[in-house]
Amino acid sequence: MIEISADVQAIIEQAMLSFVATVNEDGTPSLSPKASLTVRNGVLYFADIASPRTIQNLTRNPAVEINVVDIFQRRGYRFKGQALVLPPRGDEYLTVANWVRSTNGPEYPVDHVVRIEPTSITPILSPAHVFAKPARSQEEIRNTYYRKYGVQLTGE
Repeated sequence: MIEISADVQAIIEQAMLSFVATVNEDGTPSLSPKASLTVRNGVLYFADIASPRTIQNLTRNPAVEINVVDIFQRRGYRFKGQALVLPPRGDEYLTVANWVRSTNGPEYPVDHVVRIEPTSITPILSPAHVFAKPARSQEEIRNTYYRKYGVQLTGE
């Protein structure tokens, strides 16, 4: 299994939103936003809160790609791999479901938890990282996009 580094985990936590691509029955792509992507004990998971098509697609074809990008750091990761839809009530399911409910509220349904076995993890870098000459620091890039999106940081 491919190791999920501390940086990958940090980006997932900071970005808060990821996009999961699956394959529909007719072969067309299906893209679904997820705010539940998480790493637990070195393993990648997301919860099925309102994603019946995603679960149907993964049950039929476990191929999955997930993209997560921190919009302020202008970088992230692409995960390709195989998904396993976990049955409710197992240990892995309960760990993720309890986290979703503690984060969002007890009213959030968690119908399934999906475990992802990545076959590749590759960095995603925006042009802010690739083409800037001279290279800018991560702090410079982050501050540029805080200003661009009107983010006011508190407590600094």
